[in-house]
Amino acid sequence: MANAQSTGLEDMVGARAGQAEGELQRRGYVNTGGQQGDDRSYTNWWNASRRQCVTIATMDGRYSSIQPTLPPDCRQSANQRPNPTYQGQPASRPRPGYQPDPGFGRPPYPPGGQPGYPGGGPVVAGQSVDLGLVCFGDGSKTGLASGTTWTWNRDRDRYEYGTYNTTRTEVFDASLMVQTWGGGGRIRLPRSLIPPINSRGNNGWWDLYDVSIGPDVIRGTYRLNGLNKPRVMIDRRSGRITVQGTADYGFRGTCDMIGHEPRRF
Repeated sequence: MANAQSTGLEDMVGARAGQAEGELQRRGYVNTGGQQGDDRSYTNWWNASRRQCVTIATMDGRYSSIQPTLPPDCRQSANQRPNPTYQGQPASRPRPGYQPDPGFGRPPYPPGGQPGYPGGGPVVAGQSVDLGLVCFGDGSKTGLASGTTWTWNRDRDRYEYGTYNTTRTEVFDASLMVQTWGGGGRIRLPRSLIPPINSRGNNGWWDLYDVSIGPDVIRGTYRLNGLNKPRVMIDRRSGRITVQGTADYGFRGTCDMIGHEPRRF
């Protein structure tokens, strides 16, 4: 998967929300709205000079994460592309080594238009996308932790101080994208939900299989690797999404539809 687009706001993670809003405005960002989650709130901010939309998660009064997202989340045209920056300042050309994510914020839009997709709807593998979602929430997976401690050496009949490795569940803020069409779909995973051994996908997108699109629930699965085939369920009434794989692999969050419809989707 390609490197994610930098927001230039990484230094503000952990800042107090009330105090940080002034700094965001000083850097050219405008609050375009948001929503309240179960244990945190999500606010969208738009920077016109950078043509960049970011979603800021606030938990316990502090910014817990700042992630780039699609322009429609900030009520902007979907075909706007981020303006590369260096050290937080707009650049006339990309800095050396700059590699934008080829799938970020610019699906292939054809001429014309499609409901829910300002400026034209994306076409994927010859299929016209019926529904496009951006989902924010909490991801989890099994991680490896190490440390040092005293352990009993039976062969030497004594305690010895050394290192140890153990597995633990990692929980983190994440966002993903979902597109569906008649009988099919695909899901775009954040890097944090892609294990070292994976089926590689296509520019971060994984095909959805066994897709069932009902009036209230959307279901499907994707093949992450030979052992892990997570199940996806989206409640169309509440906008909640659940991804459940093997062990501690999963994601829970809330989805927004691309566009400006008054209902969820």
